[in-house]
Amino acid sequence: CEDCGKSLIGECKLHGPLIRAKDRIIPSRARLTLPHYLTLRVLELRAGNQQILGVFAKKVIQKRTQFGPYVGQLSTKLTRYDESRLVLQVLKDGGKYFLDTPNEDCGNWMMFVRLARNQEEQTLVAYQHCGEVYFTTVKPIEPHTELKVWYAADYAKFMEASAVFIKEESDVCPLPPVAKEPVDPWICSSCRSSFATFALLESHQCIHKDRV
Repeated sequence: CEDCGKSLIGECKLHGPLIRAKDRIIPSRARLTLPHYLTLRVLELRAGNQQILGVFAKKVIQKRTQFGPYVGQLSTKLTRYDESRLVLQVLKDGGKYFLDTPNEDCGNWMMFVRLARNQEEQTLVAYQHCGEVYFTTVKPIEPHTELKVWYAADYAKFMEASAVFIKEESDVCPLPPVAKEPVDPWICSSCRSSFATFALLESHQCIHKDRV
């Protein structure tokens, strides 16, 4: 204790305990990668303060929007299994490996996306391309809707799982998303101009940054 000049085991009986300052909590890598138009919600709190999370849209996300690649550690076995999440595997150098995410610092936000239990709630399809796994929207996702995923047809065969709920083309081409139906516009927060796709909005916002 610096006040009475004594070395003590535990608190000073004369001057009391120290005021403890805690470090600032830093979000995990997975949470920091979450796109700004998505949000995490706590759906359930289990024993041991374990949070069951879901990924929700904050605004309309158009059909054929691609997310990924999924970030995980290549492993011959899973160290973390969650029955509400998809098990993902990829082919690398002729071998079949799991995409393992033992903790939130080993993956990206896609590890929080829960699996779809039926056709109505499925919004994403998972597929493999060039040794990576991507998620692509199979329909427009409305605000406050949870993103839920199931395997594409070919990937379901690879994973030895049941067929995909929503029929999609077997080859999902990982190209920039193309708007095929009208959706709510994306609005620029600086000048209030509206754009049909998020990609066009991002390009427009670069102009504002250059001017600044």
